[in-house]
Amino acid sequence: MDFEYTPKVKEMRARLLAFMDQHIYPNEERFHHEVEANRAAGNAWIPTKVVEELKPKARAAGLWNLFLPFSERVPEGLTNLEYAPMCEIMGRVHFAAEVFNCSAPDTGNMETFERYASEELKREWLDPLLRGEIRSAFLMTEPAVASSDATNVQLRIDRDGDHYVLNGRKWWSSGVGDPRCKVMIVMGKTNPDAGRHEQQSMIIVPRDTPGFKVERALSVFGYDDAPHGHMEVTLTNVRVPVTNILLGEGRGFEIAQGRLGPGRIHHCMRSIGAAERALEYMCKRLSSRVAFGKPLAAQSVWHERIAESRCMIDQARLMTLKAAHMMDTVGNKIAKAEIAMIKVIAPNMACQIIDWAMQAHGGAGISQVTPLAYMYAHQRTLRFADGPDEVHRNAIAKIELARHLPIPGAVDHVQMPITRGS
Repeated sequence: MDFEYTPKVKEMRARLLAFMDQHIYPNEERFHHEVEANRAAGNAWIPTKVVEELKPKARAAGLWNLFLPFSERVPEGLTNLEYAPMCEIMGRVHFAAEVFNCSAPDTGNMETFERYASEELKREWLDPLLRGEIRSAFLMTEPAVASSDATNVQLRIDRDGDHYVLNGRKWWSSGVGDPRCKVMIVMGKTNPDAGRHEQQSMIIVPRDTPGFKVERALSVFGYDDAPHGHMEVTLTNVRVPVTNILLGEGRGFEIAQGRLGPGRIHHCMRSIGAAERALEYMCKRLSSRVAFGKPLAAQSVWHERIAESRCMIDQARLMTLKAAHMMDTVGNKIAKAEIAMIKVIAPNMACQIIDWAMQAHGGAGISQVTPLAYMYAHQRTLRFADGPDEVHRNAIAKIELARHLPIPGAVDHVQMPITRGS
């Protein structure tokens, strides 16, 4: 495996770093001020002007739709390995990915459209998503069941002539509150009598379909994550054409596995960028603050934490690059163990480093003075998003156990220990 950046990636990475310095970092404060002003005016879900102003600049700079590989619609799309260093840089500021049309859940939804939708659905929904004209949402998780097991999903999708009728409740439907959200991919049950992994289907639902209702916004550690947001919603007799189903009935679990692979690794790439920025904050703070007669940076406990942070970040980055390389070369299915491992490793690593950075800042670290508290809330959320740690660890363990199962008919050459008296 060769993780050296190609000349193409080096040049693009330099352009992205320059764009971040010129347009993203200087506008962080403006972004938060706009959100607060909208909230004070009674609607926190209004898109910010600053992000909308920066999108044309990003597109003009050739930094647009970089996440989607192997697509005729997106010739500028990078492979997973090429995209990793770019996505890491975007992860340093939480709203940056949207500026480049590379933010969740749109990236996962666009990949789902690209892989599984009909050409008609692609023209209707994928093309405007790629142009950044609309946004989307993905509805899978439900409050009434343990949705980490996707086969538990209970929302009903019942055939009625030329339509499907949807009934159920979803939550953590990210992006639904955004007025630009025009389309949703919904996972539900079409046949409760089918095999365990053939009961679920995925279907396209326009956001303005009658019967769809936002019940409430959900907060994360007190943050409403506006203007993006996470909503609890109900679908009551929502009718959509049968042509809106993806691949056909019973293929939802299959699509979910294909959709979540890239989404998971993108989260991990951004987590590494967040951890790098937290380490920078930590080092600068420790060098500038004096306690008990000497700089905090001179305290040995902080030497340990700084060193451990560097080790943890570089380990996570190498694991992410390995997973990305395998996704590109042997496919998501064969790379499932590597994807699961990095999905556990990266957000846990970022949470720990951001926690140390907050500790280094004292009271400032848990306030709005720095982005650290918000970064921590987001990274802690990622230990649930796209599958909780426990589910990924379970999958990793099963894969590992399967590697060591005896082959039927083979001679067991394992030498048993000799004990006294034998």
